[in-house]
Amino acid sequence: MGSTSEYGRRDVIRRAAALGLIAVPSMSALSACATGDSGGDKPVDKGEKSEKNPLGVNAGAPLDVVIFDGGFGEQYAKDAEAEYRKAYPKAKVAHASTQKIQSTLQPRFNGGTPPDLIDNSGAEQMDFGTLVSKNQLTDLTELLDAPSVDDPSKKVRDTLRPGVVEMGRFDGKPVWILYYAYTVYGVWYSRSTLEKNDWEYPETWDDMLKVCAAAKKKGIAGWTYPGKYPYYLPFSLYPFIAKIGGADVLKAIDNLEPNAWKHPAVKSAFEAYYELHQKGYILKGTPGLTHIEAQTAWTGGKALFIPNGSWVENEAKKTTPKGFEMTVGAPSGLDSSDRMPFGTLWASGGEPFVVPRSAKNPQGGMELLRIMLGEKSSKNFTRQVSSLTSLDGGTGGLTLPPGLKSATEALDRAGENIVNPRIQDWYVALEKEKIGVAALGEMMAGRMTPVECVAKCQKFADETAKDDAVKKYRH
Repeated sequence: MGSTSEYGRRDVIRRAAALGLIAVPSMSALSACATGDSGGDKPVDKGEKSEKNPLGVNAGAPLDVVIFDGGFGEQYAKDAEAEYRKAYPKAKVAHASTQKIQSTLQPRFNGGTPPDLIDNSGAEQMDFGTLVSKNQLTDLTELLDAPSVDDPSKKVRDTLRPGVVEMGRFDGKPVWILYYAYTVYGVWYSRSTLEKNDWEYPETWDDMLKVCAAAKKKGIAGWTYPGKYPYYLPFSLYPFIAKIGGADVLKAIDNLEPNAWKHPAVKSAFEAYYELHQKGYILKGTPGLTHIEAQTAWTGGKALFIPNGSWVENEAKKTTPKGFEMTVGAPSGLDSSDRMPFGTLWASGGEPFVVPRSAKNPQGGMELLRIMLGEKSSKNFTRQVSSLTSLDGGTGGLTLPPGLKSATEALDRAGENIVNPRIQDWYVALEKEKIGVAALGEMMAGRMTPVECVAKCQKFADETAKDDAVKKYRH
């Protein structure tokens, strides 16, 4: 997922949102994105449903796909499209990639000619709340109820990781979004660096401060983060809040409840992170770093810890030295009074795919997603980008790289203690630019106290709650 001036979302958030941007789109990609062969102004006729074609795809209809070119790149989608072409050799597939999803695709939505499938991620992710409230997306229930590619006796929905289907819902039963990647968020570090210095990953905040102090003596910063896109901070901060005060604290924040940000757990978490700044444990210059610059400083050994999502292993692979042993840790706890155990983690779907309601070939868009959720495409994605997909158990037989292996271990350790803050996809503008940049970014740069940051976050949330133009969602 990447940033909102750039997001991630990664996933995320963004996130994610989604998240992590690397390549700059070519003009040919942008022009293809802008014009897209949509097959005319009218929807294509549906094909005849069969065992091999359960969604009733029109075998000769063109398919128009736009992929966010971020931390995961676009090759995995091209490979899945090749599988689509094998199944429907008469179909012409138009593929485009861009980092500027909203500015590139908004004119096409406005003109009634959107693509058939979109990876709606990155800095310019289109706001899901707006898309849903304006009835601009196709309900994906038909896809979820279709037989899976690998086992026709199982529905697609029955092959997905827990929570993925629910994430795609915004009020009621329709499922508007299919999150393809499965992201583990947390505090990332080099296992070999900690072992070489005889340090252990800290399970409490006192131990975190001790490790940071020891690192400072050796000229290594404790933390860095993307200061230009500080909404990466919640990747470890939100589950830290939940660990301190319980998962209901995050749910109250998601629900825009009055005074949700004033919960003592929020204040305690903010104070803990602010202490990193006050004690000089954050890499000098961090407030001015992009996500790539922060990651490069981290893989270069200038800082021990960085808040991030599991896309980072792929995104930072060019700068990651051999023997780095990239690892994700669950957020350190505050103290023994924490409501949730160590290991509490934020993990959720990432890379949100949508089929626009006015797409010319929605059946084709859903069919490509069905192919992507097959074991072949899922393993291909994991091999290429070091990330899990939403296909449950889709890594059998694969040798996982260190970061991804640690992510699966973290998931196993967390068990049921997994949180999934929905503010990142319910209220994108609130989460990124306001709470992320204007509040947390200012606090971590030392320009705002924790008390002021809590007040600012609550003010932003209250403004959103009172804004009738913003559709509201609740747990």
